Amino acid sequence: MLRTIIAGLKARTARLVLSSVAIALGVAFVTGTLVLGDAMTASLRDEFAKGARNVDVSVTVSGESSSPDEIPGITPETLAKIRQAPGVAAADPRDFQTVPLVAANGKAKSAWAVPLASNEKLNEFDLVDGRYPTKDDEIAVDKRTASTSKLTIGQPVVLLGEGDQRHTYTLVGTYQQGTNQVSLSGYDHVGLTAAAFQALEPERPPYQVVATAAAGFTQQQVVDNVRKAIGDSGFKIQSGEELTRETLERVEQQSGEFTTVLLAFAIIALVVAAMVIYNTFTILVAQRTRELALMRCVGASRAQVFRGVLAEALVMGLAASVIGLFGGIGVSALLQRVIFSFGEGGGTVLLPVTATTVAASFAVGTLVTVLAAVLPARKATRVAPVAALRSQPDSGEEVSRTSVVRVLTAVLFGVIGVGGIVFGMGIEDEDAAMFVSGAGTMALLAAVLVLGPLLVGPVNRVLGALPRAVLGVPAKLASANAGRNPKRTAATTAALMIGVTIVSLVTVVANSAKETANAEIDQRMPADYTVTSAVYGRPLPKELAEQLADVPEVDRVAPTTVVYGEREYFTGVPRDAIGTLFRPTVTSGSLDDLGDGTVAVNAQYAKRQGVAVGQVVTVKPGQGQAQELKVVAIVEGQRLSDGIMTMETSSRFPQAAEGYESILVKLKDGVANGRAAVEKVTDPSPLAVVDSAAETKEQLNQQLNQVLGFIWALIGLAVVIALFGIANTLTLSVLERTRESALLRALGLTKGQLRLMLVVESVLMALMGAAIGLLLGIGFGWVITEALSNDTISVDLVVPFGQIGVMLAGAVVAAILAAALPARRAARTSVVAGMAEA
Repeated sequence: MLRTIIAGLKARTARLVLSSVAIALGVAFVTGTLVLGDAMTASLRDEFAKGARNVDVSVTVSGESSSPDEIPGITPETLAKIRQAPGVAAADPRDFQTVPLVAANGKAKSAWAVPLASNEKLNEFDLVDGRYPTKDDEIAVDKRTASTSKLTIGQPVVLLGEGDQRHTYTLVGTYQQGTNQVSLSGYDHVGLTAAAFQALEPERPPYQVVATAAAGFTQQQVVDNVRKAIGDSGFKIQSGEELTRETLERVEQQSGEFTTVLLAFAIIALVVAAMVIYNTFTILVAQRTRELALMRCVGASRAQVFRGVLAEALVMGLAASVIGLFGGIGVSALLQRVIFSFGEGGGTVLLPVTATTVAASFAVGTLVTVLAAVLPARKATRVAPVAALRSQPDSGEEVSRTSVVRVLTAVLFGVIGVGGIVFGMGIEDEDAAMFVSGAGTMALLAAVLVLGPLLVGPVNRVLGALPRAVLGVPAKLASANAGRNPKRTAATTAALMIGVTIVSLVTVVANSAKETANAEIDQRMPADYTVTSAVYGRPLPKELAEQLADVPEVDRVAPTTVVYGEREYFTGVPRDAIGTLFRPTVTSGSLDDLGDGTVAVNAQYAKRQGVAVGQVVTVKPGQGQAQELKVVAIVEGQRLSDGIMTMETSSRFPQAAEGYESILVKLKDGVANGRAAVEKVTDPSPLAVVDSAAETKEQLNQQLNQVLGFIWALIGLAVVIALFGIANTLTLSVLERTRESALLRALGLTKGQLRLMLVVESVLMALMGAAIGLLLGIGFGWVITEALSNDTISVDLVVPFGQIGVMLAGAVVAAILAAALPARRAARTSVVAGMAEA
């Protein structure tokens, strides 16, 4: 039996190649995802581990300050006690703050500033060029910042401190945070001496102190001594081992989240690949009916036949796993390059191939292949020896025999799907509603998959009408072939249908969200321009609004402030700007009552907090006293914050009194070049950035398009695998219909017409999967947009017909390419040789 299996593999090598490619692609995706996850973990370990290296004791602020006006942190007195504790060789504060870094064009951008350790053992970074700062007027930057900002050693670097005071430093060195140059914060990164860092914001104490132990002291001894020196109240005191363990747990969580997302797409690709394998072995078993029957006649048992088919699947799975493993390493390198391209600073490609990754690759490749072949192998055992004496029947009759079971199963999935969608739309929480409704759509997709063989006939007749009318006999034969074996056609097109469904679903939802966001921007930003701060948390100076109001081309300005509470934030606006530059829709109460000591909250916040007009809400800021505000209105459409208040009310909060978050600018009618006039005022301010509604929408659309393109690329692999499935089915069908094709040639069908017949058949199968997938994707997109809609915002369904047309055209072109080799093989077979086939 073993020799028979080996001989069978040699004889059917070409037939199994395309199926092996499908599995190899799926394994490559899984392997690439696992290698990428390990690479990210290794990179993050390298970057985070530097924060824990040589640290024997860590003291972190864990409690709140005793006064609402006091920023929690470690005081100089506490730092001195830590340094004086027995066993402490050195101790340095650690902190960070976002500061404006003035670029060469005079405009500021956000930079992540840190105090560098005075003790070399406690330094978190690796020096690349130059040296670390030793004076308070010196600075070092990370390698990425030096590259993107075009900074060289010896150049001046300007940071803005409190009150936008300019601090000028001399660049003396560059450092690297870890293996890769991409900053963990996403900002530029600068390092200063502890004194220079403190001078940027003198009232801000550090949140952490790290210490290294003197010779002869263990970590636990030093921890105990530090605890005795400063006490436990308000501090989290850890040993270096505990800090390292906590850091690594955080690393695993961060890298694991991204890996999980990629694995979800990899699973989709594997499901599609499994369907291709199942279809392949189903066709092969059907083609080998007489061969299997003869084996039974000469003494092979059912178990031997079953094991023989599974052995073929096992060999194919192992071969595909080897190819997929090496392909996955390349996929990981490619994905890392894509990620680095977003960071602008480049990075080092890491390709850690662990035993777990290798085992997972082989397990996935072989298990998916073998499991997909179980049902065809079981079917092979049912071949009776007498089947060797008669012709193979058309398996299209099986549909009618199993149609009742299929309908009942489809009804069950349909009921579950509709129930999940209806229930999900009734859930108020957006995330839960989307999850439940999404699960319902997947159940409906399963119902359509089950009904696939019953749908082939009607869909084939509709899609084949035009080709039959235009292309004549070849198209009629192609349509008949596509509908000859509905089970086979349904299994072939199902893989493509799944991929197209998900792609069109994501495309519809993304475009709907994009158009809704654009409409929201138009509603929120009736002003011609919005001036914002380039650095988060740094308000614009108040005199800037006055200067803009004096510009002759400007009709009016409306500065805004922001007030942050514990779980909410509100926008402060001028009273006379409500109804003009701020146009929320009032659902309850009246904005006429909005004045000092009152607030208008948006509907979503009111529902979340159970607040109604006339009630009082308490806003507790990070600094300053809590304020009680009376709710005078509930509004919708105002997505700037949880509500709006007047400037008089916001001035009660210290953070709002420091400056403006933004300034809305409305030009006078007929002004042609108002931007130049606005920028003439804002250019001297390094923080001020001018944006228009059109620019904001363009930036938002660009971000959404990047996400959509990334998802298209991930799902695209499943679509490619499905197209391999179509090519594989056609190849096997050509072999199966060799005698039939020769007979058609003998009856007058030309080689060109034979090739055209196979091309049309391929296109019809591709269009079946793509058309049903598009209909399902658009319908499911409507379900998701309805689930995302709430009282505050309504996500309108937008169908991107242009992108859908591209998808359909792509499916047709891919189907033509998939049919090229099978059609060439069929046309090259001689009539005499074909007629001689058994």
